[in-house]
Amino acid sequence: MRGGYLADGLIAGAVGTLALNTVTYLDIVVRARAASQTPEESAGRVADAAHLDLGAPPQAAHRRSGLGALMGYGLGVAAAVGFAALTRGRRQPILRSAALLGGGAMTLSDGSLTLLGVTDPRTWRRVDWLADLVPHLAYGVTAAATWNRLRRSG
Repeated sequence: MRGGYLADGLIAGAVGTLALNTVTYLDIVVRARAASQTPEESAGRVADAAHLDLGAPPQAAHRRSGLGALMGYGLGVAAAVGFAALTRGRRQPILRSAALLGGGAMTLSDGSLTLLGVTDPRTWRRVDWLADLVPHLAYGVTAAATWNRLRRSG
């Protein structure tokens, strides 16, 4: 099916994003840390730039929370669809795929946060980098395995 590999990229991105979120929430449970506010802050910055009224303060906070999560899924899916286009639908060695997918998703995520002025990775401590790197590795490995499984006959 022509273009079917883009749909497979979408599926791989969704599965990878599920893995990323699972690892992130496990980290929250294990270290008893608060959830990051960066998704909500990003959503607020995007809404402001688009002149989008999110409503009164209580409703706006809830909308920023939902939009932040949806933007995360969008980035995860976009990274894998971009990978699918880059590889033209061909299977790839798992380590190369995992590095490209995980690194691509991390670059999209951290790059957008930086461009929006939500964070500055130059100020991050080692624990901050690990908290960002480990879930993106899970994304990369899971998305790569899913991609190769879906492309088995392609």
